[in-house]
Amino acid sequence: MNKALLSLIFLLTISNTYAGSCIQEPYDVTDCKAKAEQGNVDAQYSLGARYEIGEGVPQDQKQAVKWYRKAAEQGFAKAQFKLGMMYFNGQGFIQDYKQAVKWLQKSAAQGNAKAQFNLGITHFIGQGVIQDYKQAVKWLRKSAEQGNAGAQFFLGMIYFYGNVVPQDYKQAVKWYTKVAEQGDAGAQFSLGLMYGKGQGVIQDHKQAVKWYTKSAEQGNADAQLGLGWIYNTGHGVPQDYKQAVKWYTKAAEQGLAKAQYNLGLMYGKGQGVIQDIVMAHMYFNIAAANGHKEAAKVREIVAKSMTPSQIEKAQDLAREWMQKREKD
Repeated sequence: MNKALLSLIFLLTISNTYAGSCIQEPYDVTDCKAKAEQGNVDAQYSLGARYEIGEGVPQDQKQAVKWYRKAAEQGFAKAQFKLGMMYFNGQGFIQDYKQAVKWLQKSAAQGNAKAQFNLGITHFIGQGVIQDYKQAVKWLRKSAEQGNAGAQFFLGMIYFYGNVVPQDYKQAVKWYTKVAEQGDAGAQFSLGLMYGKGQGVIQDHKQAVKWYTKSAEQGNADAQLGLGWIYNTGHGVPQDYKQAVKWYTKAAEQGLAKAQYNLGLMYGKGQGVIQDIVMAHMYFNIAAANGHKEAAKVREIVAKSMTPSQIEKAQDLAREWMQKREKD
């Protein structure tokens, strides 16, 4: 859960749709300011958004805060959310989690899904409020039920791991499915994993392959590794070593030591590729350097059947391979 939690980045998102006639193109900042000064909440919110990103006006976080606050104090939910996130991120003033929570609560109470999601997260991690998992789940669920993908994915993780609520694989599948269908690669991988193991659903390798493939094609390294294993072993698909090598290679290039180790095995056995002991040693060496314990042992075994020149070549190739990935 910690790794998954740290992978969530909470950024203040900017909508490309602005309300209020003052911001229709061509943009007239004088007209917009006049309407904002008169108390038009749409204009105040839109002007704040313009200042925040520097569109049509010089970027100015303090001006963004000024206009968001005016709209927020009139009860405009979107502005309350924006103001809360600016306090959360320390944009335009000193970071203040308590103020962030205050404005997020106001927006969330009006049904703003983004505010509900972020309010759920603040309760989950205890940022600006006392840590409260029940409140976290409450707000995450409200957001998720409105279709917020971040909340749906987070709920899926919560139910999958069962650290803060009773573990419930069916609930995990429910929420992972909703966000996976929106194209989220992480949820697609998780869903593939659950179908493969039969967690919360009847075990179905074809469904596992379906979701792994969707995720892998988006570049998810774990899904690429999983798909490689599926083709390697023939679970849910006809065994296909060439496809296994293809997906192992993609995962290996993203730094997964397990994929690098598996490629070493494939080259050592000549499965899906022409048997090549030098390439096998190269991948075992790379995997070992990335912390795969078994790879170091197998590399030494392979080295016993190699000439000194072959070992030297394999080491050079491994060095070049790793240097190239470091530059990328």
